[in-house]
This record gives sequence, C-alpha cells and structure tokens, in this order.
Amino acid sequence: MQEAIILVGGKGTRLRPLTNHTPKPLLNVAGSSFIRHQIAKLTDAGVEHVVFATSYLADLFEEEFKDFSQDLEISYAVEEIPLGTGGAIRNAARLLRGTSADAPVLILNGDILSGVDLRAVLRHHQARVADVTLHLTRVPDPRAFGLVPTDEAGRVLSFLEKPKTPEECVTDQINAGCYVFRRSVLDAIPADREVSVEQETFPQLVAGGGRVFGHVTDDYWRDLGTPLAFVHGSADLVTGRATSPLVGPPAVALIHPTATVDATARVTGGSTIGPHAVIGPRVVVDRSIVGANVTVAEAAQIHESVVDHDSSIGSESFLREVVVGCHSHVGAQNELPAQLRLACGIRIPSLGVRMSGTATACLTAH
Repeated sequence: MQEAIILVGGKGTRLRPLTNHTPKPLLNVAGSSFIRHQIAKLTDAGVEHVVFATSYLADLFEEEFKDFSQDLEISYAVEEIPLGTGGAIRNAARLLRGTSADAPVLILNGDILSGVDLRAVLRHHQARVADVTLHLTRVPDPRAFGLVPTDEAGRVLSFLEKPKTPEECVTDQINAGCYVFRRSVLDAIPADREVSVEQETFPQLVAGGGRVFGHVTDDYWRDLGTPLAFVHGSADLVTGRATSPLVGPPAVALIHPTATVDATARVTGGSTIGPHAVIGPRVVVDRSIVGANVTVAEAAQIHESVVDHDSSIGSESFLREVVVGCHSHVGAQNELPAQLRLACGIRIPSLGVRMSGTATACLTAH
C-alpha cells in the first residue's frame, strides 16, 4: 500500500484575513479547495492512504471530507502542541498502515502547487535505495531560500541557509516541499519534542552518511503562502500553466455555473468567479479570485486580488493586489492601494480611500 502524509497544520498568517476562519489548504484555488487538488494528484500517483497532519482548525478538514467517496482512505493526526515539521511528520506516522521498515512514504507540504511527477520521485527514491529523497526545484533567484547543493550522482551535500552574497549562491536548487522517507527513518524522528526536518533531521542524516538524494526538476512550482502567489497559482491552474486532475482544459476564466456575469464585463487572466457571484456591466476582473455571493458593481476593476465570500465592491472602484475579507463592503469610486488587506466585515464608504484626488465637495459644514 502506497501511503502519504500532507502537512496542513500551519495557521497561514501570511494569507490573513482569508485564513482567519479557514485553514490555508482549504481555501478555494481554481474552483476547489487546494487540498482537494493535492488529493487528486496523490490518487493519480497510486496513493491509497493519506494522513493529514493537522493542528489549526483541525475539525474543518474532517468536515471538508466527510462525504469523500473516492478510492482513497483519509486519516487525521491532530497536533495538540507545536512539533515543527519533523514532529508533525512523526505524529502523523503513527496512523500509517504499513509496517515494512523499507516502505517509502510520500510527504507533501500543504501549501505548495507543483507539477512534479510523484511516481517519478518514488521511482528515483527506490532506484537509489535512499533514506530520504527530496524534490528540488531550480529558481532564478535563490536568495530568498535555503540552498540544497547535490553532487553529480544527485546525493545531497549540505543544507545551506539563505545566501547573503552572490558568492554564497553555490546552487540554484531549493527544497520544493515534497519528500519520500524510508519508513524506518521517519520512525526515528523524536516524538517528544519540536523537530525541524530542514534544520535538524536532514542535516543530521547527511552528516551521518545517510543516503539523502535530490530529485531535481524544472517542473512548475509555486509556494502559495502569500496573497499574490495565491492568486497567481489559481490563475495558472485555470490557464493551464499548472495542471490538476480537477481542472478542465485551459481557459481564460473559471466561472461557476450559478454566477451571473454581464455580457459587457471582462473576466480574464485565469480568474475564478465563485457560486452565486454577480459581476456587473463593464466590470474588469483580471487574474483574481472572486468568492461566493460576491457582488461587483458597474465599471469596477479587480486586478490580481482576492474578494472573499459575501462581500461587495462598489461601482468604479479599483483594486490591485488587494485582499478583501469576507462580509466586507467597498463603496463606489474607491482606489485601494497594492498590498492592502481589509479585515472581515470592514465597510468603506464611497470615495473613502483614493490614491488620486477627487473633486467631490466636502460634506462637512465649516
């Protein structure tokens, strides 16, 4: 039986307010919760049993999959206190069904959108009789990441901190958040304290002569941890730059059948329009996510933004790289600056926020 663990315990603080009430892996990406895209990918790779390593709002994962009926069994390992990545993996391992010490266990981070072939990673692991195999991806600018250099045979040489100078960029390979563990190595992770696989488990294995290999690819890869990366990842799935078994042929937009989009509106760039949303005349929605029951009034523009469920955007308002929390209202003719995040339930009056001047008369008596 091929088994897997998905790490889904994080609070997703970089995506607030979207994650105030919803764990990051349960946010909708290209029409489905992100975790369902991962489950579909694991099923295609022959995985028969997956363990969710949960912590934050753990009950919502069981609610999401209470009616799940595909040929995949799901278990839930709740982390009561912070255990780090290694501790979370070790805590989830107690629910694995296999008993063979040599059995390979796939492990995925719950916020990575990747095009890597999981069957190829498993084959790579088994062919090299590895203790651990890491999927490594190449990035144009590795300075924001820890580096993972390998030798000509693909064996990992070290795990380096984020480089501070060009001379320290000895490789463009980074940890892509997908691993295969030999079961015996997984079971050796301490179970009684917080452990980081990146800073402790992997470096100790390399230093001790363990067989740690990298599977290096140039496949699509994106960490969905920030709002801009989140909307770009969703758009990439819709347009076909990234793939998922749950998304159909490449398209300019994914519009729910119950949504209403005016004939004069333009929904482009891989945007997603949720259930019962209403997109008014001359609206532009580009590379954005508009949630369920959202109303966007005439001539508003939404670019690279997220408007969470049950919110409204007034006429002629302009959003770029903005996150609007659920049950919020943005009045007419607002111009919201990039990186702005509106908390859930916020109400902005018409002309309340503008980056350019307005000729509207002052309503206050002087």
